[in-house]
Amino acid sequence: MRIYLAGPEVFLPEALAIGAAKKALCARHGWEGVFPMDPPALSPSGEQDWRRIHAANELLLRGCDALVANLTPFRGVGADPGTVFELGFMRALGRPVHGYTHDPRPHRARVPEARLVQGIWEDAQGMRVEDHGLAENLMLEGAIRAGGGVMLRAAVALPWTDLSLFERCLEALALPSVAGFEGVPGLPGGPAPA
Repeated sequence: MRIYLAGPEVFLPEALAIGAAKKALCARHGWEGVFPMDPPALSPSGEQDWRRIHAANELLLRGCDALVANLTPFRGVGADPGTVFELGFMRALGRPVHGYTHDPRPHRARVPEARLVQGIWEDAQGMRVEDHGLAENLMLEGAIRAGGGVMLRAAVALPWTDLSLFERCLEALALPSVAGFEGVPGLPGGPAPA
């Protein structure tokens, strides 16, 4: 199985090392990890600019069987928009998607100046703020769960280089089916690991 390793790690100074570490964890399960910076089998032609990067990443996505996404907030309140696109792309292809975040706070708690107004959470501009207790936007978590995937949230803040939740997503991917994952040991809502 080929697994697309989505996330904003591509922007870190040690991006290639993190990609290699994730690929090694995939290999331990007998799978091939595909990092967004990998060259696709068929390289798009044209000038090496943003269009070629986009085309190459779409080729990589289409060649994968599943996706694990790092949805840790990146440069703002929510997940990296490129990662969000990749997650939606794979979900639309009907392939399994899983996610995790290193930020233990729910989405609402990350919105600056969020306040409760007549029983409804709003931001400083008076726009409603989602308050479902989820780690991310409900469409992301909904897509993950609807496809039988898991969305894991750290209990305490973790550094970008921590791969523990990534590895737990791989473990969940190894299960015959993670739909209704509430009964899976060690996953949210499931019994404690043995």
